[in-house]
Amino acid sequence: MTFGELLNLVSSDKVPGICVDSRLIKAGDIFVAIEGTVYDGHDFIDQAVANGAKYIVCQQREASYVRREQGHKGTKLTQYAIRNTQYEIIIVDDSAEAAAFLAQARRGNPASQLTNLAVTGTNGKTTVAFLVRSCIQKAGKKCGLISTIIYDTCSATSEAALTTPDCLAIAERQEQIVKAGSKYMVIEASSHALSQNRLAAINFEAAAFTNLAGDHLDYHKTREDYLAAKTKLFSLLSPDAKAVLNKQSQEAKRIAGKTKAKTLWYAVDAPSDITAHIESMNIGGTVFVLEYAGQREKVNTPLLGRYNVSNSLAAAGLCLAAGFDLETIAAGLSALRTIPGRLEKLDGDGVSVFIDYAHTDDALRNVLSTLKPFCKGRLTVVFGCGGDRDRTKRPRMARVAEELADCVIVTSDNPRTERPADIINEIVAGFKNPNSQTITIEPDRKKAIELAIKNADKDDIVLIAGKGHETYQIIGKQKHDFSDKEVAEKCLKKRIRDKESDANCTH
Repeated sequence: MTFGELLNLVSSDKVPGICVDSRLIKAGDIFVAIEGTVYDGHDFIDQAVANGAKYIVCQQREASYVRREQGHKGTKLTQYAIRNTQYEIIIVDDSAEAAAFLAQARRGNPASQLTNLAVTGTNGKTTVAFLVRSCIQKAGKKCGLISTIIYDTCSATSEAALTTPDCLAIAERQEQIVKAGSKYMVIEASSHALSQNRLAAINFEAAAFTNLAGDHLDYHKTREDYLAAKTKLFSLLSPDAKAVLNKQSQEAKRIAGKTKAKTLWYAVDAPSDITAHIESMNIGGTVFVLEYAGQREKVNTPLLGRYNVSNSLAAAGLCLAAGFDLETIAAGLSALRTIPGRLEKLDGDGVSVFIDYAHTDDALRNVLSTLKPFCKGRLTVVFGCGGDRDRTKRPRMARVAEELADCVIVTSDNPRTERPADIINEIVAGFKNPNSQTITIEPDRKKAIELAIKNADKDDIVLIAGKGHETYQIIGKQKHDFSDKEVAEKCLKKRIRDKESDANCTH
């Protein structure tokens, strides 16, 4: 059987299951062996066969297995497969890509029934995706969403497990989006997903690039490899698609040279295809004029920061590529009130507390630079760094915090299998003056948040950075219930109770 014949089989009424996890195989299923970040599926072909797999899709690189099977009675090596009476091994150039095409065929090719929009970049992906959905909804249409925070199929929402799930999960959710009556989907494309071909078999109408900052070098090893993964999304776009690119990013200019798609440039307060002219910005939000092809529309958004204006332009570019008019887009950008864990504001007793997902030095700089002009008192930041992730950003985040915040509290993030003390030491190494009285080390994240809010005075701003919308903390290999927002809200309520109690005592 050729791979094409297998695709036809998967598309037929006699549909076998498709698995990339050998433990989930049932009799007659297809097992696709994919090389992952931790495990290589080729190492589990024997287990898949033992569990009843009828078809094994793998790469030629698994030569030892192929040679062993050639020696078995009744096997026959063809150009495409090794056959015996129980199962067939179908050899492909890229098994991850093969899995994506199989997943689509298995679900009736839902991607072909949708206008697919994607956004990639180090920072801003979630904000852009939520803004796109808001604009499409403002037009009276349904829009599926696959993001870091939630998967929304227009009929149900679920908490996201990964920024970009595997190809089987994507195809399943696209099928649900189609059944819900939507013709649109916007998805965050992570660098991991792009390098692992999870988005193969999806033709994108448009893709947007936000920016590139230092992150994920634990996986990509070099900044060049990291950029190459992002670029892959645009190199696969068709000539009829649109590449929505940030004119104020040097990396975007390099991406433009690698795509066949038509480019749609955006910039803040600078000449471009899509431009935003900022009129005002305060703690309550931002007003800017959106301009495209001689048309102008005003946007009044509660989202703060110049970087969020840039994110709004990326979203506008995707929506323009999908055929929506500028008036509808401006209304959709204005309509989105908040995004969980993205500069999410909590108020209490004169203190403003912001929860944000910023977990890179570039993102932390953006957020602190946005808040600092609005802070009448002291600006305090609580942050840590994740374990088993890019270690190079740890001292850089310390330098940004020391430069822009009045008070810094270093704590634990998701330490995973690293010792929190080791992570904190690598952060502290980035401070110019680690012994400053403005820097506090509190490894317990709950206590760190409590300390920051307890010590805040009227007109102070507290930024709790790094985990944003997350409702857990990963310690070792276990997830523990933990929400920055819930902890902060309890602290703010306690401040109010304590103040009322003190007032009652004085009477």
